[in-house]
Amino acid sequence: MAIEHFLKSHPKDLGGGFMVRRVLPSAAKQAVGPFIFFDHFGPVEAPADANHDVRPHPHIGLATVTYLYEGAMEHRDSVGSVQRIEPGAINWMTSGSGIVHSERTPADLKGKPRRSHGLQLWAALPQEHEETAPSFSHTPASAIPSVSFDGGSARILIGTAFGKTSPVATFSETLYLDIALEAGRELGLAELPAEAAIYTVSGSIAIDGVELDPAMMAYLEPGSGARVSSASGAQFVVIGGAPLDGPRHIFWNFVSSSKERLAKAAEDWEQQRYAKVPGETEFIPLPKPLR
Repeated sequence: MAIEHFLKSHPKDLGGGFMVRRVLPSAAKQAVGPFIFFDHFGPVEAPADANHDVRPHPHIGLATVTYLYEGAMEHRDSVGSVQRIEPGAINWMTSGSGIVHSERTPADLKGKPRRSHGLQLWAALPQEHEETAPSFSHTPASAIPSVSFDGGSARILIGTAFGKTSPVATFSETLYLDIALEAGRELGLAELPAEAAIYTVSGSIAIDGVELDPAMMAYLEPGSGARVSSASGAQFVVIGGAPLDGPRHIFWNFVSSSKERLAKAAEDWEQQRYAKVPGETEFIPLPKPLR
C-alpha cells in the first residue's frame, strides 16, 4: 500500500466564527516536504455582516502560500504589497527575517453575502534562507500551467509535473498540484518527490483502492507512486517536496530552527518593532508569552 500515514484534520476558529480544517502540523508528521502548515477553509457562505478580516500579524522563517477556489481577499504587507487574491492564482509571501500582513475583504464585497473556499499553506524556509529579506510574489491564474488528460485535469501550482513547470519560485524542491478527476476515472501519480501527500478538497477518492475519508490527508510511503480513483468525481491536491533540513519549532505565526529566534520574534512583536503595513492601524496582539 502506498499510504504510510493518515493525517486527520481538526477544526480551528481563526476568529469571528471563521472555521478552518487544519491538517498540518500533525502528531504523525510535522511537515510534508517544506509544507509545515495546511489549512482548508470553506466552502462557506458568509452573511453580509460577517467580519472575517485578518488584522495585521507577523511571520518569520516561512512562506505563506494562498490559493482560492471561490471568493476574494485583499492582501497588504509591510514591504508595500497590495494585491487582490482571486481564485486560481498562487500568492507566495516570503517572511524570512520578518514581515507583517493583513487579509481583508475587498471593498466591493463588504456588506454583501459572499462565498469563500480555499487553502492556505506555510512552507518552512531552508535554514540558510530563514533570515532572507521578506518579499511577496503574485502569480495570476492565467500564468499557472495546466494539463488535460482522459478523465480529468491538473494545474501545476508549484513545481514540475505532467511535463510542465510552474513559474512560482521556491527555495527548495516543492510540489503543489490541484487535480480534478471525473466520476469513474483514475490517475496514476509517479515520479513524486521524496515526501508527498494527497488531500481531498471535494468529493471522494481512493488511493490504490483505499478510501480516503473527507478532511483527511494521506501521507505516501517515501519514493512510492499512487493510483488515485474516484467513483463520484473529486478535486484533490498533491503536496510535497524535499524533506526539511531538520525539525522546526513553531510558536504562533513564527517558524524557526531556533527556539531563541522564536523568543526574539515574539518580543519584537510585543514591543511593536516590526515594520508597519501601510494604511493599517490595527494589529493582532501576541496571544501569550513564549516560555
